[in-house]
Amino acid sequence: MRRRLVISYLLLMVLVLVALGTPLAATLATRETDRVRADRLADATRFASLAGPALRSGTTGPLDTELNSYQELYGIDAAVVDRDREVVVGSPNWRPALGTHEALDVALSGQQISGPDSVWPWVDGPIVVAVPINDGGEVLGAVVIASPADAVRRTVTTWWLLLAGLGLLAVLACVLTAFGLAGWVLRPITELDAVTHEIAEGDRGARVQHRLGPPELRRLAASFNHMADVVSDVMDRQRAFVAHASHQLRNPLTALRLRVEELGPCLTDPQGRAEHQLALEETDRLALLLDALLTLARAERRENQRVVVEATAVATSRVAAWEPLARHRSVALRMAADPVPAYARTVPTAIDQALDALIDNAVKFSGTGGEVTVTVAARDGGVELEVRDTGPGMTRSQLGQATERFWRAPEVQNVDGAGLGLTIAAVLVDASDGRLTMQPNSPRGLVATLWFPAAAEAPAGAEQPAAGLPSRVA
Repeated sequence: MRRRLVISYLLLMVLVLVALGTPLAATLATRETDRVRADRLADATRFASLAGPALRSGTTGPLDTELNSYQELYGIDAAVVDRDREVVVGSPNWRPALGTHEALDVALSGQQISGPDSVWPWVDGPIVVAVPINDGGEVLGAVVIASPADAVRRTVTTWWLLLAGLGLLAVLACVLTAFGLAGWVLRPITELDAVTHEIAEGDRGARVQHRLGPPELRRLAASFNHMADVVSDVMDRQRAFVAHASHQLRNPLTALRLRVEELGPCLTDPQGRAEHQLALEETDRLALLLDALLTLARAERRENQRVVVEATAVATSRVAAWEPLARHRSVALRMAADPVPAYARTVPTAIDQALDALIDNAVKFSGTGGEVTVTVAARDGGVELEVRDTGPGMTRSQLGQATERFWRAPEVQNVDGAGLGLTIAAVLVDASDGRLTMQPNSPRGLVATLWFPAAAEAPAGAEQPAAGLPSRVA
């Protein structure tokens, strides 16, 4: 945009210079030509006054001397012709020049003439002046002077070069002024664009300086800051509400489960006991959902603080934590990565929780005899963790909805889970400037890939893998 503004200012300046400079250049050429033409007309008039008596008496000696001296002194050719266009007397080097015949036609008709009106640097040809010789109202002949126009062309060229130089200086000044003006106008917009990207990347505390640029843009910056404050406050309130609601519902839910559980010994009817068991399962499901909501609220509220994590060690620990559950479900869970340290830069616990969500889904949906493989490798300037399973997989349309909150595939609506595991993983990966991609496995199953930026080096305080049982976030 800066380039467009500078070009528009420059184009306007060039148009103004052309509009003003062109008439001035033409005026300078015309003025210099008129000065020379007037001088030559005066000389021709003087020669005509001397030529009248000479033509009447037939004595041209003094006139011949005047023309020779004129040619020697100024280098200008002149001639006196009679009514038959015969040269009566002329300079030693006199030759009819371009435009001489036309000038004589006018002079012999009784009028003086000089031309051209303007001498242009790119046009050759002399300045021709012709004056009639009158005697009592009768035209006896004419005096014609052909003056070289080289000096006039040089003078006009010098003036035009001076104008061009002044124009270039004006254009240069315009460019410098245009850059300064465009920077002054666009600086708030540039800062607004940068702050917008910072906010989009998670820095909700970034704000625009509202004391830069024109008044309209200062008001825009102030309005943007106010909008950012309102949006940030609304998001904080929403996340705080979800976290508080999830936390506050835990106590009454626990009390409700205890009361429902205490009703068990009082039930003697088999159908009632079956319903009692279903009620307990629903309370457990609700508790799991509240835990997932609380985890999601904390993940979204987490600022973009980065820590260095040894991804291979974290993946190994998570595979070891999930292996008992996989063995219980007859699923082969294994780690297929070289024991080479791979350091990634992420937000705290991003790799742990993301792997927990992916491994949980892979083990849950692979079924008896399934296989789940976790791989860690350095790729594309970062660290890539891959979870590959042999379950039913998902269609292309389902893959596009998998990270939406509470979304579950139609065929797994009755499987345990809250539909928030992949959402939490996506939030943590995005906050770490990473990528979460999923695609069908061959011949069946799903391949989920996590990519995180690599750390430059392993610091002394690198985050250690979390130990303990799997985190149920799905």
